[in-house]
Amino acid sequence: MFTVLKELNFAKEHECLILGIFERPNKFDGVLSSLDHEFGGQLTDLVRGGDVTAKKKSVSKVHTFGKIGAKRLYIVGLGKENDYSFEVLREALGKSFKAIKADKLQDAAVFLSSFSNENVDAMDAAHAVGEALTLSTYSFAGYKQKSNEPEKFIEHITVYSDSLEEEEIKAALTVGYTYGKGTNSARTLVNLPGNMLTATDMANYALELAAKYDFEAEILEKEDMLKLGMGALLAVNQGSVEPPKMIVLKYQGKEEWKDVIGLVGKGITFDTGGYSIKPKDGIVGMKADMGGAAAVLGAMEVIGELRPEQNVVAVIPSTDNMISGNALKPDDVITSMSGKTIEVLNTDAEGRLALADAVTYAKFHGANYLIDVATLTGGVIVALGNETTGALTNNEALWEQVLEASYEAGEPIWRLPLFEKDKQRIRSSKIADLNNSPGREGHAIMGGGFVGEFAEGTPWVHLDIAGTATTRKEHNLGPSGATGVMVRTLALLVERFEV
Repeated sequence: MFTVLKELNFAKEHECLILGIFERPNKFDGVLSSLDHEFGGQLTDLVRGGDVTAKKKSVSKVHTFGKIGAKRLYIVGLGKENDYSFEVLREALGKSFKAIKADKLQDAAVFLSSFSNENVDAMDAAHAVGEALTLSTYSFAGYKQKSNEPEKFIEHITVYSDSLEEEEIKAALTVGYTYGKGTNSARTLVNLPGNMLTATDMANYALELAAKYDFEAEILEKEDMLKLGMGALLAVNQGSVEPPKMIVLKYQGKEEWKDVIGLVGKGITFDTGGYSIKPKDGIVGMKADMGGAAAVLGAMEVIGELRPEQNVVAVIPSTDNMISGNALKPDDVITSMSGKTIEVLNTDAEGRLALADAVTYAKFHGANYLIDVATLTGGVIVALGNETTGALTNNEALWEQVLEASYEAGEPIWRLPLFEKDKQRIRSSKIADLNNSPGREGHAIMGGGFVGEFAEGTPWVHLDIAGTATTRKEHNLGPSGATGVMVRTLALLVERFEV
């Protein structure tokens, strides 16, 4: 996929060459000045005439007419140097790779040095190239009858860098590419219809990851859950003909099984709402209710590829939430694996029930830190919109590490409060230990806080991705549909984690 070379050779043939320019008086200096010279100063003329612009995230295409080996130039605008950032670069590159894919080109070159400055060094620029390439060119094949013409993808990238050793640049490219691939794997899982991705299918997918990356794997069947007393997950599954699965993957990156990071992902493969049934408009798209599970599996793929020196246990409770004569009903009381009883007032608040047993089981497997990810509440969308993930925590040190990882990944999160009065509302049932639906007020806090009751004293961060797991519009780093949000945040957290 990647070849790294030291010096930019204008005579070498490529289908295209990608380079960046900043908004400054002299757009072409250094090596770019030599390139402009090859064109007899015509690139400068194109900038002055407005045909090529340095405006942030712009992409200008220039045919070379044989003046250099590359057939086309894709000139990427980077804006003002002081405002330049990794996020700006990643999106700008994403836009350029989307244009190259649309033009059906398969061989591209990148002049990496034109994308680095004091704000973004060459290593970060290389990481951005690898990540943007995979994220921006992703597509979900779907199930339409295919045409005879195969879709063309970018097959090879030559990266020219004069600042670092070739192996360092190639390593950064590979890491970025790996993060992008893990995110795309999560996107595909979320995009799959509910009849194509049952709990059994998800368990089989996890087993394939385990075989590929030498993870320890455990799949609990319904009979196992009954023996362990997982009454919360089993209650959600009562209305379904599909068997539930509790999926566990373990990665041991240290000699001893200690300081274990627990990643818990909600794996509801389709959510009708149960007897608290969703309206006809709200039920469409509920195949994405396993976005948390997809994020965890995508992160485990990245972890498997990069092999960080950390211990990780991933736990995914998986079922669909259906309606039948056996289904869970409002007013039912169930007993979770932890022993805590739950009064169910809303069967559409099922994700927190499944997560309750998963969090308890993650602790059973030795998790010392817990991060749960879930498309949990519509309330988080009302509070924060569709661009920001909501969060709750019981531990400042863990929260700071998650926040830093999310910032670096470009996946913004915002912490919501969780006070003692909120916890009292969650414990407000007159006949059980907990109430799964204390009311609409502070909906996202009530949902996440319920999960926190099972984390108890274990350091814990909850991430509600109900608004961010999917998008209705195409963007520079991907199409509409699943986003794969939190894959990169979780993988970065694990990679950089400090006890």
